[in-house]
Amino acid sequence: MAAAAAGAPERVLPASPNWYCSRCSDASEDGSLFGFAARNSICLLVVRSGVPTFHGELVGHTERVSGFSFCHYPGQSNYCASSSDDGAVKIWDVQTLATVTEHTLHQNIISALHWSPQMKDLVVSGDEKGIVICYWHNRSNSQQFFPEPRTIFCLTCSPHHENLVAIGYKDGIVVIIDISRKGEVVHRLRGHDDEIHSLAWCPVLGEEGLSSWQEEGQVLLYLNVMVLLEEDAINGCSLEEVATVTKSCYLASGSKDQTIRVWSYTRNRAVMTLKLPFLKRRGGSFESAVKERLWLTVHWPRSQPTQIFSSCFGGELLQSDLVQTGKRKWVLLGSSTEGQNHSRIVFNLCSLRSEGRELLLSISMDRDVKCWDLATLDCRWTMPSLGGFVYSLAFSPVDTGCLAIGVGDNMIRVWNTLSINNHYDVKTFWQGIKSKVTALSWHPTKEGCLAFGTDDGKVGIYDTYSNKPPQISSSYHKKTVYALAWGPPVPPLSLGGDGDRPSVTLYSCAGEGIVFQHNPWKLNGEAHDINKVIRGTNAIKHKLPAHTEISWKPDGSILAIGNEDGSMEIFQAPELKLLCTIQQHHKLINAIRWHHDHAAQPELSYMIASGSNNAVVYVHNIKNVIENPPERPVTITEPFRTLLGHTAKITSLSWSPHHDGRLVSVSYDGTAEVWDVLKEEPLHNYRGHRGRLLCVQWSPVEADCIYTGADDFCVHKWVPAKQEHSRPPQGKKSIELEKKRSLALKPKAKKKKKPLGKVPAVPDSECAVPTVNEDEDAVETPLEENGLLDQEAGKAQQEPEERPSTEGHKDSPTHPPLACAPDVQKPPVTFRILPVRKEHIKPGPDSSMKRKKPRSILPLSTSLDHRSKEELHQDCMRLATCLHSKGRSHLENGHPELFQQLMIWKGELKGALQLAAERGELTDQLVALSPMAGYQAWMWTVEAFTKQLCFQEQYVKAASHLLSLHKVYEAVELLKTHSFFREAIAIAKARLHPEDPVLKDLYTSWAAILEKDGHYSLAAKCYLGAAAPYDAAKVLSKKGDLTSLKAAAELSLIAGEKELSVTFSFRCAQELLSAKNWVGAQEVLQQHESLLGQRLVFCLHELLHKCLSERNPVQNRSPSIPCYHSWVVNQDCSFIEIVTTVWQSIFGVHTAEQAQNMFEQLQNIQYPPATSNTPPQQLLFYVSHELTLALLSHQTASWKEAVKAILRAVTQSYDAGNFTLMHEICNIIVPGDCDHLREKLDSSDIQSLSAYRSLQAFVAYVQLYNLWWNFPGDSLILEHGTLTSEVCNNEQSTLGCQISCASTSSSTEGIHDTEARPEEFFHKKDDGTSSETDSSINLNLLKKRQALSSCGVLLSEQHAAVQSVRRDISRVQQSLATLIHQHQKNNLQQSTTDEQDLVETQLPLSSPSMNEVGEPISLPDLMKQLTEANQKLAEFPSSIKDLPFPDVLECCLVMLHVGAQRVVDLDPELREQCLHLLQKFRANDVYREACRKFFT
Repeated sequence: MAAAAAGAPERVLPASPNWYCSRCSDASEDGSLFGFAARNSICLLVVRSGVPTFHGELVGHTERVSGFSFCHYPGQSNYCASSSDDGAVKIWDVQTLATVTEHTLHQNIISALHWSPQMKDLVVSGDEKGIVICYWHNRSNSQQFFPEPRTIFCLTCSPHHENLVAIGYKDGIVVIIDISRKGEVVHRLRGHDDEIHSLAWCPVLGEEGLSSWQEEGQVLLYLNVMVLLEEDAINGCSLEEVATVTKSCYLASGSKDQTIRVWSYTRNRAVMTLKLPFLKRRGGSFESAVKERLWLTVHWPRSQPTQIFSSCFGGELLQSDLVQTGKRKWVLLGSSTEGQNHSRIVFNLCSLRSEGRELLLSISMDRDVKCWDLATLDCRWTMPSLGGFVYSLAFSPVDTGCLAIGVGDNMIRVWNTLSINNHYDVKTFWQGIKSKVTALSWHPTKEGCLAFGTDDGKVGIYDTYSNKPPQISSSYHKKTVYALAWGPPVPPLSLGGDGDRPSVTLYSCAGEGIVFQHNPWKLNGEAHDINKVIRGTNAIKHKLPAHTEISWKPDGSILAIGNEDGSMEIFQAPELKLLCTIQQHHKLINAIRWHHDHAAQPELSYMIASGSNNAVVYVHNIKNVIENPPERPVTITEPFRTLLGHTAKITSLSWSPHHDGRLVSVSYDGTAEVWDVLKEEPLHNYRGHRGRLLCVQWSPVEADCIYTGADDFCVHKWVPAKQEHSRPPQGKKSIELEKKRSLALKPKAKKKKKPLGKVPAVPDSECAVPTVNEDEDAVETPLEENGLLDQEAGKAQQEPEERPSTEGHKDSPTHPPLACAPDVQKPPVTFRILPVRKEHIKPGPDSSMKRKKPRSILPLSTSLDHRSKEELHQDCMRLATCLHSKGRSHLENGHPELFQQLMIWKGELKGALQLAAERGELTDQLVALSPMAGYQAWMWTVEAFTKQLCFQEQYVKAASHLLSLHKVYEAVELLKTHSFFREAIAIAKARLHPEDPVLKDLYTSWAAILEKDGHYSLAAKCYLGAAAPYDAAKVLSKKGDLTSLKAAAELSLIAGEKELSVTFSFRCAQELLSAKNWVGAQEVLQQHESLLGQRLVFCLHELLHKCLSERNPVQNRSPSIPCYHSWVVNQDCSFIEIVTTVWQSIFGVHTAEQAQNMFEQLQNIQYPPATSNTPPQQLLFYVSHELTLALLSHQTASWKEAVKAILRAVTQSYDAGNFTLMHEICNIIVPGDCDHLREKLDSSDIQSLSAYRSLQAFVAYVQLYNLWWNFPGDSLILEHGTLTSEVCNNEQSTLGCQISCASTSSSTEGIHDTEARPEEFFHKKDDGTSSETDSSINLNLLKKRQALSSCGVLLSEQHAAVQSVRRDISRVQQSLATLIHQHQKNNLQQSTTDEQDLVETQLPLSSPSMNEVGEPISLPDLMKQLTEANQKLAEFPSSIKDLPFPDVLECCLVMLHVGAQRVVDLDPELREQCLHLLQKFRANDVYREACRKFFT
C-alpha cells in the first residue's frame, strides 16, 4: 500500500472533488479503492465500511482532471484512466501510482471518459466538439469517430456488448454507436429537453419476452426474471446462452430537465419516465433558480437491478423501486440527523462491495465524500475535503485535540483529532465569512471561542458550540489579516477596573502593517491601534516600521512584534515599554513563536524563534533583557542559535509541547523540518506535500505527530520518526515545486478552431483537399451556440462576393494587370474595323478622348464600373442602405473614424463625441475639436478621454489631460496609483506648494515600493526627499554590508540621529573586525564619543590578538593579513601595562572617573554564553569585552568587579572548549597565581570571595594540565611506547574499578602497577651523566611539586557535592527521556502493525526502565529521585552553586595520574583527599570523560 510507505502521512484532509463532471469518481472492481478527481490529480482512498484511509495520489496532469474511471475487467483492478483539460488521457497503475501510458489525440477539451467493462484495454473518451476516440492501450492503437456535431456531456460503454457506447449530448439527445462499424449511429433517443448529465446501462441483459411496454410492471417483471437467469448462469448456465436469445438491454439517462428516462434498445424509445419529486425538506415550492443548479446523476447498481439511485435538487439522494406499480414513490437515503445528507447538489455516484456490505459512494458540491449502506440506506462515513489553500492551523488550548483549519474556500473547519469512532470528525463554519480565512486563534480559557481573520481584512469571533453567526469587528483592516493573538489588555482597555475590561483581548495584524486591539466584549466598538501606545510610552517620533507578526509570551508578560524590515521588537506589558530590538533578519518577518513555559530548564521559556523571507530560522534567548530590563532599549545582533537548511522563505513555526528545544518549521521549499534547537541539528524532514507549505502545528496530545497545511489544498498528519530524510533538499526541490506550480491548474484558454483536416470523422473526399477559412467556418459553425449559426454562415457565404478582385479575376488576381487592361486589349486590327468603331461611338465632343483611352488614377473603382448590370444594381442597393443608415454601416464594418467624420461634417459634433466616448474610441483629434461644442462639452470630453486612456494603460497621457482641467491632485494620484512616481513628483513640484503633504506622501510611497523591491539606495533618497532621514538610514542598513552600514551611520549622524548612528557604526566596526581591520574599525568608532568604551574593547582585542599571534604563530596563521595600529609600546612590560599605556596615550583615559564611566557604559552590554559552536573570532571578542571590564575595574580599584570579569573571561573559554585560549589568558592576566587579588578583596564580602575561589580554581586547573602535558620525561616515555592507547584504556578501567575498593593502599598500588615508572628510564645509564644534571632536575621537581600542591584548591568537597547532585539530576532526566522515547517507540510499532485498531493512549505510571545495576525502575521512582535531588541542590548556598567551578572528580583523576608518574611526588594528604572524593562521589561517566580529555 502506498500509505504505508516511509514518510507517508498518517491522515490526510484532501482537496475537494472537481465539480460539474459527468464521471470524475469511480470504485475499483475488487472493492478496495475509491478514487476521485481533485484539481489536477486523483485522490485514492482505501474503502472500508468504517473509516477510509488515504492510499495516495495520481499526479501527472497539468490542468483540471475532467474524467476518471477504473478498469472493471476481471483481474485488472489495479488499472484506471483519467482525462484532463490539458488534452491528455492517461492510464495509471494504482499499485505503483505511476503512469503506464497516455495519448493526446484530442484537439479539444475532453468532457467524458469511460473504461469499457468488456475489454480490458479499451478506453473511450469524448470532447466538446463531438469527437469520440477509442484507445486500446495494450497495442497503442486508436480510432476516431464523429457521430454528431454536438457537445458531448457524458458517455458510457455497455457492460454486455463490447462495441456499444451510449453518448449524452448537451442538447438532450442520447446516441448509441457501434464502434465495430466505424462509429455508426445505431439509435438516436430523443425525449429530453436539456443537458444529459448521466447515463447508466441496466446491469441485466436482454429485452425479449416482453409483449408490450404499455404496462410498466412488465418491465420490472422481466428484470426480476433476468436476475433469476443471472443466478442460474452462476450456478451452471452461461450468460452467453442467455445472450443468444437477446442482444439488447435497457439504458437510463438523467437530464437537467428534472427527469430520468429508461430507454429500450430494441424499440428505440423511452419506456419509463421518472419525474424528480419536490421534497418538503426544501421548504416550500420549487424555485425557478433551482433548475439552473440541478445536476441529475443516476446509478443502476449491479446488486439491485430493480432499483435506480439518483440525485435531487438540494443534495438529497433518492431510490426508486422499478417493480412498484401504481403511483411511484421515492425513498430518501439517510435520516434527518445532521450530517447524514449532502447539503448541495451531487455530481457522481458509484457502488462497490466491501467487507460483505454493498456500499454507495457520492461526491457533492458541499465538498464531502459520503459512503452509504445500500441495505439500510444510512450514511456510514463522511470524508471532508478542502477547496482552497490551507492558510492557518490552530489547536485549542482548552479542548485539546480540536484543530481549527483556515481555508481559502471561505470556510473554517474544526477537526476533532481525538475522535476514536470517526477519524475525520470535522465541523464546517461558513456563515459571515465570505472571504479566504488567513488567520485563526483560540481563546486561551474560553471553550469553543475561535477568532478568525480573512483576506478582505475582516476580524471575527466564532462560537463553535452554537449555530449562531459569528461576531464581526466593526474595525476592518485595509489588507489581508496575517496574524491573530490573544493577550492581556493594553491601554486604553487596560485602564478600566477588573469588572469593566476583559481579562484578555484580541490582537490582529494585517498587510498594511497595523496591529489592532479588539475588545471581545464590544466588537462593534472601535479597535485601537497599539502604535499610539508604543509611541506614547517610548517617546518615539520617527516612523514606525510596518508590523507583520505578533506573538505573546505564554505568561502574557512580553509581546514580540515582527516587522517588514526584518527587525523584531520586544515590549513589556501592559504599557508596551520597548526592552530591546533584535536586528537579525533582513527581510519581512513571517513567524514568531515563544518556547513553552513548562520546560525542564526554566531558562528555555525565554527562547523565541523567528522566521522570515530569507529562509533562515533564528532563535534568541532574551532572559537577561527580561529579568534585568535596561533603562534604554538595547539592540541584539547575535542569535542564540541559527537553523540553516531551508531554501525558500519560512512561513510558519511551532514548538513541540512535549520536548525541550524541539521546533518544526515549514517553508516555501515544500518541506517541513524538525530541529533540535539546542544542538542546532536538523532531525527529520517531511516532503509529502505537492506545494508550498503555509502553516504547521505540533499536536498537543500526540508527542510524535505534526499537522501541516499547504497550497495543494491538503492537511497532512505525519510522524517525524517515520521520515527518511533529515534535512531539506538543497535546491532541487524548490525548482521542482516551481515547475509544478507553473503547470498547476490554469484558467481555460479559448481554443482556436482546428483545420477540418485534423478531424477524423470527415469523409475522405474532404480530407484529400486542403480547406480554406470559408470552408472551415461553413463546417464548424453548426457546433456553435447562442443562436448565431445562420448569421455566421451567411457572412461566410457573402464574403467571397465582396471581393471582386479575387472572384472576378481568378487567373490574374493582382491589381497591376487590372490597371493595364485597356493597353493590353488594344490590337490595331480590332480598332480599324469600321463597323465596330461605329458601334462604340457615341454623340458628344469627347469622342477624341475615348480614342486615346488614358489610364485612370483610380484603377480599382474604374474596373468595378465594367461589371454586369446585376452587380451594379447590388451596389446601388448597398449605397441606398448606407445612406439610409446615416453611415452606421461604417461602425458595423469596423471603421468608426469614418462615421465620426461624417457626423462632424453634418455638424453633429456633440453626438460624435458622445458616441465615441460610449464606444471608447475618442482620439486626440476629437478632443482638439471638442471646444467647438462649448466649454462644458470640452471638459466632459477630456474627462471621458482620460478614463479611456486609463483603460488603455496610457496613464502619463491621461495625467496630462487632467492637468489641462487643472485637476493636479487627481493627476498626481493617478500616476501614484500606477507607480509612475517620478512623473508624479515632477508634477507635484511644478504645480504644488513645496510644503504640500502630497509631495511627502509621494516620496514615502515610492520609497516603500523601492524598499520592497530591494533598491535600498534609491529608497533612501526618497526618504530624504520626504524629510525622513531616520527611515533613510534604516533602509540603507538593510543590505548589511560594510559600505551600506558606513553610509547609514554617516547619514544618521548628519541627520542628528545619534543613537541610530551609534548602532550602525558599531555594526560596521564588527564587520571590519571580522576582516581583521582594527584600523578601519577605530576610524568608524571614533566619530562617536559614546562609543569610547567600545574603542577600548577593540583596542584590547587588537593587542590580545597580536600577543597571541606572537606566542603561537602557527595556530593563528590566516589567509587574510591583519591590519594593526603602529602603536609604540614597551615589549618588556606586562600585557596589562601595555594596554593601560595605550589607553592613556591614544584614548586619553587617565583618571579613575573616566574609567568608571567606561565601565558603566560597557557593563550593560550582554553577549550570549559561549558554546562549542561559537567561532574563535567571536569568542575572542567576548573575552576581550570581559577583560576590558576587568582592566577598567583595576584602574578604579574595584577589585570585586575585576575578579568577576576575569572569571567570566576564563569561563567563556572553558565553556567553548578552547583550552589554549584559557591557558594564554591565565598566563597573560594572572601569571603564576592570583594571590595578589585576594589581598585586595573585602574578607566580609562572601560573593567576592566566592568569585575569587572560582578564579583561583580555574588558574590551578590550567597549571594542573600544564604539569601533565609538560613533563620533562615525556619524550622518554613516548620513546618506549609506554603510554599507548592500550595503557590508556587499562588506566581508565583501573581507575574506574579500583577507586571503589575499601583499601586506599591497594588502589594506589593498582595505579602504580599499571603505569610505566619514570625512574626506570632515569637510571638506565651507568656512565654518570644523570648525576651531572641532578641539581637542575631537583630544582625543576621542587617547582613542580609546589605547583602541584597549589592545585589543592581544586579538591573542594562542597563543589564536588554540588556537581554530584547535578549529575544525578541529569541522569534522572535522561532516564525520563529514555522512558518516554521507549513508550513512543512501542506505540509507533503498534500503530504500524495494526493501523485500524489504533487508539490514543496515555503514558502509564509504571512503565518499566532499567537503572545502572540493571534493576527495573518506574516513573514514580524517577520522579521521586528528581524531587530529592532538587531538594538537595536547594540546600547548598548560592555562593557555591551559582559560580562556575572545574570538575572536581576530573581534577582528582589528573592529580593521581600526575603523581603516579613519580616525576613529581604527590603529597600523601592530597592523594588521600583525591581518593576520598573519588570514592564518595564516584561516577563512571566522569572517569570516561576525564580520561578522554587528558589522554587525547
